Order: sequence, then C-alpha cells, then structure tokens
Amino acid sequence: MKIGFTTSFPVEIVFAAGHTPVDLNNIFVLGDAPAYVEAAEFAGYPRNICSWIKGMYSVAKTAEIDAVIGVVEGDCSNTHSLMATLQDEGKEVIPFSFPYSKDLDFLKKEFAKLEDYFQVEHAAVLQMKKRLDQIRRKLIILDQLTYQENKVTGLENHLWLVNSSDFNGDPDDFEKRLDKFLAEAKQRPPIQAEFRLAILGVPPIITDLYDYLSEMNCQVVFNEVQRQFSMPQLEEDIYQQYLSFTYPYTIFDRLADIKPQLEKRQVDAVISYAQSFCHLQIDTMIIKKHLPYQVLAVEGDQPTTLDARTKLRLESFLDMLRY
Repeated sequence: MKIGFTTSFPVEIVFAAGHTPVDLNNIFVLGDAPAYVEAAEFAGYPRNICSWIKGMYSVAKTAEIDAVIGVVEGDCSNTHSLMATLQDEGKEVIPFSFPYSKDLDFLKKEFAKLEDYFQVEHAAVLQMKKRLDQIRRKLIILDQLTYQENKVTGLENHLWLVNSSDFNGDPDDFEKRLDKFLAEAKQRPPIQAEFRLAILGVPPIITDLYDYLSEMNCQVVFNEVQRQFSMPQLEEDIYQQYLSFTYPYTIFDRLADIKPQLEKRQVDAVISYAQSFCHLQIDTMIIKKHLPYQVLAVEGDQPTTLDARTKLRLESFLDMLRY
C-alpha cells in the first residue's frame, strides 16, 4: 500500500509494516503544482486557504494513494477539514496527533494506535528506526558540508532534507544517491558568499527563492524545518526522538533549537518564511522579539517564482545589512 501523509510523523511504522509512505507535499510541489491548486479550488476549496492544503487534497485524490495519515494536532488546523473532505469522497483517513503538552504517555498511545492499525510489532518499528538513523547520520554530514565547509548549496540542503520526510519511499535508493552526492560534494571548492542566511519556517513554496538569494551572493546555511524533518537529534529512544522534533510543538520549542544553530552556523541574518493565510505568520512576531538578528518576513501563496515586490524587499534587506 502507498500511505500518504500530510506532514512528518513516525514514518518508521509504515516502513516496518511493509508499506510505502508518501509525503503528499513533495508530490505536490514537484509536480504540476498550479494545476493541483486549481483543481482543489474547482472542487470548492476557498481561495483564502493555504495552497499546501489544496495541493495535498488534489494529490491524495489523483495519485495512487491507498490511505492518508493526517497530523491533526501539531500541524495546520485545516488538516481536519482536509481529512473530512477526503473521507467524504471515499478515501481512507488515519489521524495522528503530536501532544501540544509534549506528554510522553499521550505520544505512546498515538504510536500504539498506528502500530495496531498497520498490525506491526513495536520491535520491528525500533529496528526500522535503526535503519533510517543510518541515513539520517549521513544527512547530518550533508548539513555540516553546508555550513562548515560551504560545499553544499542552500537549495541542495533544502531538497535533501525535505525529502527525508519519506526517503522518496525507498530508503535504500535514497541512501545510494545520497552517498554519491556526498562523495561529489566533498570534492568541490568552498562557496564564497557575502552573507550567510537562515530560512526559518515551513519549506518555501516560492520556486526560485534559493536561486535568487544565490544570485545576490548569499549562502543559506540553515533550513530550520527541513532539518527537523531529517530528525537530526538521533535520540536512542524513538518516543524521545519525536518529542525532540520541534515542528509540531510551540514556537518556544523551535526557538530553543534555532538560537544555538544560528550561532553555530555564524548566520548574518534571518528570513522568516510563512504561507499566506497561515497561523505561523504570527510566530514571526515572537521570532523577531527573541532573536538578536535582523529578520525579514517573507510570505508565499501560490507555487510560483518571486514577485517583483518580494525581490525588492530582499534587495533592500541586503542593502541594510551592508550599511
């Protein structure tokens, strides 16, 4: 079975059960994203709903997806309605929740529900974690090549880390390609850039953001949420690993991870990215208050290139850093 999901969750369970997890977001943004959005709006989804939700709806309907795991606590509140519309149209839906309180017993119960649903033993899940952690260790090396040796671009970092949410459905192939990429990247000369930037927030839907920043002589050395998808904590205990995963929890949990990373990576400034119509835009208020860096808030709506206004804001932001 191909099991779609709306955001990172304990993917070890699906792999251990012998099924293929599919991150609906990745299919959406790597496919004909505008057509997916248009199809959802034609079906009745409102214009002022996040494009990711509309994209996942269309992907779940048109791709070969047997069931959908929706993270209904710890992600977008619109996921509730997304799951309802999919269920109403005959798609099997499976809820999963991250506890806002970070309660260990609650999380264990959520694990147990999924394990029962997929009829997989917890021991098999733990064995799969060991397998995936082997790949995650190599992604840590990729991340270090980005901010320590400056041999991996911000876009490459973004793509590898964001795809670690489901390992493209095939961990063995993912690892093989990753090994090849790392061997090649290590031979590169270091990237020379004027500014070292961090991008906080969900992976940008703007298709040329990284390319444009590179043209402006900037190197993105920290992709916050993408890095979290790769589970860089590598906790020995699987429950602790998903309690250490900052994305589903509060902005203060995120900041506890962000602050030391910005310092370690010698970041010059921060871009705080959020989707249009998303509650995470409010978090930028707290980010600006608690980070001792210049912060530019960037908003994206449709999967498209940078508009002239956002380009001008980025240019002005970099000019401010210079002077």
